Amino acid sequence: MSAMVPIVVMGVAGCGKSTIGELLARRLGLEYAEADVFHPPANVAKMAGGRPLDDEDRLPWLAAIGDHLRYRAGTGVVVSCSALKRSYRDRLRAAAPRAWFVHLVLDEATAARRVSSRPGHFMPASLVASQFAALEPLDGEAGVVVDATETPERIGASVLAALPPTGEGAVVPA
Repeated sequence: MSAMVPIVVMGVAGCGKSTIGELLARRLGLEYAEADVFHPPANVAKMAGGRPLDDEDRLPWLAAIGDHLRYRAGTGVVVSCSALKRSYRDRLRAAAPRAWFVHLVLDEATAARRVSSRPGHFMPASLVASQFAALEPLDGEAGVVVDATETPERIGASVLAALPPTGEGAVVPA
């Protein structure tokens, strides 16, 4: 589908952004981009040291993801990105105005449990609370809100059923 909207799979650490992003990209025949690879080394070191990123830390990361979305906007792409705040999503939409968000929601205890069970990832479970503190859910933005405790197959089906072909549309609760 050449007019596919750029899709951003968002949410706190441990919600399944990578799993769902890869699944959607595979089902839609699109490129998948993992947001973690866009982090500058200083951001990775800060998080690995147990310190949460602030807005200033995230600016170059969001700019790189926005550039990737803009570059792939004509052919479609699925990107995972926490996109925790509306202002972050506004930056991504400034680069790719048709960006469509998949907000994977779950409770803090489940997110912390999932993060602590990820082998070899730089983000410690101690930072999950800071992500929930920063999180601003979708509010009238183009996208869908999905329960991240469902199976990947069910999440994928919900997202695909809600995905607008033109990039238009408001938040769709799954």
